[in-house]
Amino acid sequence: MVWLVWIGAAFALAGLCGLGWCITAAAKARRTGLQGQAMQDRLRRLVVVNLSAMGLSALGLMMVVVGVMLT
Repeated sequence: MVWLVWIGAAFALAGLCGLGWCITAAAKARRTGLQGQAMQDRLRRLVVVNLSAMGLSALGLMMVVVGVMLT
């Protein structure tokens, strides 16, 4: 089950990259000085990406744990 560990690690890494992208996108939106509805719309889209990245990362970590337990 070593392949499950490696695939899980790749998923977890992809999730972490997605979280990093969300952080930089939110910081960029703040630096540009968006206010009001424009800022809410941008952050609302980022929340979807953020939750997806968290889910992908959690799925990857679960795959790693299951792979280690089965090895």
